[in-house]
Amino acid sequence: MKIRYIYSHLNGLEFLLVHKRELWKEIEESIKSVDADRYKKVSKAKASDGNVIYDQKGINNAFKDYLLPKGWKDHKKSYYFTPDEELARETLSYSQEEQKSEIESRGRIAFKGFNQTDFLKDNIAVEVQFGKYSFVAYDLFVKHMAFYISNDIDVGIEILPTKALQTKMDVGVACYEKEVYNVYRAGRNTPAVPLVVIGIEPDTDEFDYVGEDPNSFWEQNHSKL
Repeated sequence: MKIRYIYSHLNGLEFLLVHKRELWKEIEESIKSVDADRYKKVSKAKASDGNVIYDQKGINNAFKDYLLPKGWKDHKKSYYFTPDEELARETLSYSQEEQKSEIESRGRIAFKGFNQTDFLKDNIAVEVQFGKYSFVAYDLFVKHMAFYISNDIDVGIEILPTKALQTKMDVGVACYEKEVYNVYRAGRNTPAVPLVVIGIEPDTDEFDYVGEDPNSFWEQNHSKL
């Protein structure tokens, strides 16, 4: 596969290039290593029944096969919360054990939750998101933010299919163009976490087109376009 688009939010990419260049190289190589044409299936959706489409689960597993042996691991962090605003704010920075103890000591119920990311290595989180669009909003505006505030990450990376690839996948899958627009719309400082949003697609003749953004990563780096 190839990178069509890259958006750096709050200097996320710049941080990687200066401080974590080897990790960025691993991300680039992981994308190049995936032969998307190996992962296809026959659609069962009513609107496209019988059409051959790309299998997002297969593509996700291909990323795992590449990144896990290189030391990237899934990361899960649990926490306890309460609807009591004052108590919630007070315990935000506590460990989960301290949160539970403090909330219950005030006579409140300590509800348990967690955030989980696909890959984490040396304070860099990566989400390969070929799921529903609502999952992407949660990743960008909640999950990466939570890990950043708790000092688990320095940068969050979100890998998404381009619109061109999305049209050849299951109905309801998110796409780079729409999700990065949501980040633009939120303003320069929101979400308050350095991010790199990446739009990928198969590196085949079928996807050898000129994109909507003449300044995109692919157009700038491939003169044939």
